[in-house]
Amino acid sequence: MSSSPATVSSPIADTRTWLTPVELLLLGAIWGASFMFMRVSAKDFGAFALVEVRIALGALILLPFLWRERALFTRSIWLRAAAIGTINTAIPFTLFAWAAQRAPAGIGAISNATAAMFTALVAFALYGERISLRRSIGLVIGFTGVVVLASGKTDGDSVWQAALAGTFAALLYGFGGNFLRRYLGTLPPAATAAATLICASVLLAPLAIATWPQQPIPTVSWLSAIALGVLCTGVAYLLYYRLIYRIGATRASTVTYLIPLFGVMWAWLLLDEPVTTSMAIACTLILGGVALSQQRAVTAKKPS
Repeated sequence: MSSSPATVSSPIADTRTWLTPVELLLLGAIWGASFMFMRVSAKDFGAFALVEVRIALGALILLPFLWRERALFTRSIWLRAAAIGTINTAIPFTLFAWAAQRAPAGIGAISNATAAMFTALVAFALYGERISLRRSIGLVIGFTGVVVLASGKTDGDSVWQAALAGTFAALLYGFGGNFLRRYLGTLPPAATAAATLICASVLLAPLAIATWPQQPIPTVSWLSAIALGVLCTGVAYLLYYRLIYRIGATRASTVTYLIPLFGVMWAWLLLDEPVTTSMAIACTLILGGVALSQQRAVTAKKPS
């Protein structure tokens, strides 16, 4: 979540019940920290250069999985991976990095939570998936939270541009998640993630080179960028797909509720960023809306 892509996999029985909540908490903490790392490094790298470093490192971590399944990736599959990598990775990652230059990390983390609601809306608009009254109410509540978030200020400065950038990135996740399930859902998830990251890296490379900073980049920003790529992209994707394989995509997606909470907490603890009233209200509304909009799907997939 910053960036958490949706995939489909057949769930299997979870015999180690204690491990699942631990891994969900760990994944929420890692993805929540991504907004803090972007906040630290984006001002020195710029959005394009930072995202290129992040994606390239993440792809490197996942490359062995793609190599193992390379025979499955035909030319048509690579074209699909390029399109989805653009929609689901390159553009939203850049938008979140751009937002991190202009607003506290918590703004991006909270707006990222709307991805689950956008996924439901896109599925309804493009594929006719039903939206119940309960889910509709959840969507209204969640998007009310977006309005509250965009109307807020930190240290007297408006954050609406960053909030809208993060929300638009979440909208792209909604499209990307649906396209991923529809067009690449039969492929091994980790290999698919590697392929989309590689394509996104190639597409962004010219922009990253053209905008690469002329001045030396501080060590702390380099360390944050490396953490973004290795930990928040490569390792986090591996952990996420491990959860999908063991407990199924629906239960694994509950990490959505943890990302904004950890994102705000890390920024408050380590960057001394304030938690404003508008952020707290927006977070409550958005997470409440996500919970309602996801409830029917979760209920429908409970094991009998």
